[in-house]
Amino acid sequence: MNFNAPLLRPIRILLVPFSILYGAIVWLRNRLYDKQVLKSTPFNIPLICVGNLSAGGTGKSPMVEFLLKKLHNSYKMAVLSRGYKRKTKGYALAKPGTNALEIGDEPMQFHIKFPDVSIAVGEERIVAIPQLLHDKPETQVIILDDAFQHRAVKAGMNIVLTDYNNLFTRDWYLPTGDLRDEKASYKRADVLIVTKCPPGLSSEERQQLEMEIKPLAHQRLFFSSIRYGQPYHIITKESIQLAPELEVLLVSGIANPEPLKKYLHEVADTYYELLYSDHHIFSIDDLNEIRKKFSQIQASQKLIITTEKDAVRLIKFEQQLQDLPLYVLPIEVQFLFSEEPVFTELMTKFITGFKLPA
Repeated sequence: MNFNAPLLRPIRILLVPFSILYGAIVWLRNRLYDKQVLKSTPFNIPLICVGNLSAGGTGKSPMVEFLLKKLHNSYKMAVLSRGYKRKTKGYALAKPGTNALEIGDEPMQFHIKFPDVSIAVGEERIVAIPQLLHDKPETQVIILDDAFQHRAVKAGMNIVLTDYNNLFTRDWYLPTGDLRDEKASYKRADVLIVTKCPPGLSSEERQQLEMEIKPLAHQRLFFSSIRYGQPYHIITKESIQLAPELEVLLVSGIANPEPLKKYLHEVADTYYELLYSDHHIFSIDDLNEIRKKFSQIQASQKLIITTEKDAVRLIKFEQQLQDLPLYVLPIEVQFLFSEEPVFTELMTKFITGFKLPA
């Protein structure tokens, strides 16, 4: 076990006995599926699963958006998520007027950015998929968001993401580390993607990472980085250019804000931060705290930056945000080594050549 991994804080080492117990349970569950004591059900429709082996922060949402951008003009797409931290239970289909409290922040983000895509949530995917197909029978492809561990459903294409800064090969089970699945589960993937790489990742380091991850013969390994877009106002949608003379207040509740903090450090003169837990549901007290923190910044040129995921949880305060320079920083996936066309073609071939999984 590697206790030097970036996210393995010293205090978590004390929890090793719990990690061993957790790992044993995960191992047993996987063996039950491998031996078909527990059944995995295929569906007669292309299912693309985007997942990981760790607990959040690998960039699943940007990858889902990347797939939607590439595919939604050619196919009738749908996304099925769990809808983490929503205030509802069971299956729900996004409709006009739906908000983040009903379906969760990430599904709401997909719903806003891709209104022509069917967005649904449901804790039990094996139950939610038939309901989604009943409601949207024209659906041709379903993206399963964060469903790699949900082995009750057998996806035809499994994409597993791992963070460059915390590779699954160097991690350990929860709660000591961040793994929620055993490392060997990577063998069930069709595609592996190392996310959040430095844009200038060298060919030599790529080879070193390939040797460490050891993709199998049937697997394709890709490398991607984060690309930030131009910030736009949360209400007016007016865009702005980040400049070195600006002082920025970062307001965010995401699993891993480190890449964003690094980016702001590079592009802004000074930045401050108000960080909340992942999927944090903002209250009026939080909004007052944001205003207070922002007012304490003495610079004449200043603004607030948040993420798209946070924006869907803040937009409920639309009236109170009208006069606040709160800007949303978009993010997208950038494939390295000019391999975006290779990845896109791989997804297209899977869909066009789809056959019911054995």
